[in-house]
Amino acid sequence: MATMAAKQNDIKGKLALITGASGGIGAACARKLLMSECDLALTYSSNQLAVEELVAQLRKECEAERPGGDFRRISVHKVDVSSADDILSMVADVRKEHGKPIDILFSNAGYGKRIVDIWDIPIEEYDKMQNINSRASFILIKAVVDDMKAQKWGRIVLSSSIAAYGGGINGCHYAASKGALTAMMKNLSSKLAPFGITVNDIAPAMIGNTGMVNAENIPDWLLEKIPVGRLGYPDECANMVDTIVKTGYMTGQSILLTGGMDHK
Repeated sequence: MATMAAKQNDIKGKLALITGASGGIGAACARKLLMSECDLALTYSSNQLAVEELVAQLRKECEAERPGGDFRRISVHKVDVSSADDILSMVADVRKEHGKPIDILFSNAGYGKRIVDIWDIPIEEYDKMQNINSRASFILIKAVVDDMKAQKWGRIVLSSSIAAYGGGINGCHYAASKGALTAMMKNLSSKLAPFGITVNDIAPAMIGNTGMVNAENIPDWLLEKIPVGRLGYPDECANMVDTIVKTGYMTGQSILLTGGMDHK
């Protein structure tokens, strides 16, 4: 008779790598996972000041929450996710600095220049979109998955989009890059499940306070397309990531955070 695998949903002390953590969804996710007592490795591409300010704020919040308590370890790493060598070097640095493997990967760094019509999209722009939004996640997963397999535990969360389903207000180059992410997630979820590794994605739309949406200048016609009548918030995306990494029975799922918008 087969033996049922144990439930392993405790993430206290797990090491979470979050790419694109200098603001928006990545920063909100860092805050949420720190409060769940994860150690953090946070990456940025150019905005070092923003991520350092985030770390200072997180430490301040932790002190207020647990005066005199132990701080989880937080490291900061610069990375160009369009470069395979840079990604692999960064993952090695994270492992060395923390002295342990990466348990949780939130591949969040992305690129989203909005060009709506295919006749206006340069081939170079299409290639750049795939490189940053799809290829980078593939390389990140390859870099962390052997350690996850060895310890029989891992959580991989990709940052997809409503565009993966053909919706949204960006062009087909962006849709293709996010569709590739969701397809990769679906494929890997079944292949990695026997090793105790879950793979899911979050697929948001119209999240304010990010590089994709200017929350201060949303036209009325766009808000009217969102049934709940407002933009989403980065911390709502972080809530979903936190739930996913604490729920080992969830894998192969794309969680749409769209305010009720039709994704087709």
